[in-house]
Amino acid sequence: MAYFLWDDTGIAHFMRHFEPEIESQFYALPSNVERSDVFRVLVSKWIGGIYGDMDTEPTRPPSKWVAPADLQPWQDPETGKAYNSTEPVKGIVGLEADCLPDSDLYWRMGYFYPIQLTQWSFAWAPGHPILQLFIDRLFATIQAVSEKNGGQLQSDLSRKALYDIDPLNLTGPVAFTDAARGWLETNCGLRWNALSGLADGGLSKLVGDVLVLPITGFSPGRGQYRNMGSKPVTDRSARLIHHAQGSWRKTSLLVEYGKFCRTFFGRCRDWSKVPHNWLF
Repeated sequence: MAYFLWDDTGIAHFMRHFEPEIESQFYALPSNVERSDVFRVLVSKWIGGIYGDMDTEPTRPPSKWVAPADLQPWQDPETGKAYNSTEPVKGIVGLEADCLPDSDLYWRMGYFYPIQLTQWSFAWAPGHPILQLFIDRLFATIQAVSEKNGGQLQSDLSRKALYDIDPLNLTGPVAFTDAARGWLETNCGLRWNALSGLADGGLSKLVGDVLVLPITGFSPGRGQYRNMGSKPVTDRSARLIHHAQGSWRKTSLLVEYGKFCRTFFGRCRDWSKVPHNWLF
């Protein structure tokens, strides 16, 4: 396979060629990590392929990420609805969080949803509507911020408003999960929490043309403590390991306090999980 690493110059050329209508909004995003979140989606939309963060490592060749066992029919254990799609796979996503929806475990671990997708790796055929939905929702938010501040996206008020939105919700895995969930629920009748692998040992689930991998797919080897069903790196369902270096994050005592408060006391649920909007 060919590997591509996009630098700032390449990103600028790409935006000018493929997405000139949203170039100014793209560069109005508060940080490089948010532009990175968006750019991986735009490249997938126009070119397609497999994306992986710099701190990810495939555990088997991506050409073997889809096996016949992954495409088997499956059934929602709560509603009885059967999923037996025969469409070609045009998207591969993986779970980042897999928790019981009626427990507090997911938000105590720092996740927004009990079933949440990872954004550190995915694969797409070009032009998938989920990717466009992600872009449309993001830039609708940016447009709303601009209009609220007199149509001046570059004003201090607009910049602060965007800066105050948690990047996980603006461009990160929460926003990505929202786009995938919205499209799959609307077009495939999916009950989102049916994607959990806790009751079936972690099976892959094909929904329409999107293959949803269990948590082991892109997050194997989480250990025994709150692993959400994650199996060892050597398990056959593992495709890629995420080393979680988090080089984009800055250390913040306030964020660490929130994490401690959530984990051990079950409080501070809405405390920001990243030091994006704190000067500390």
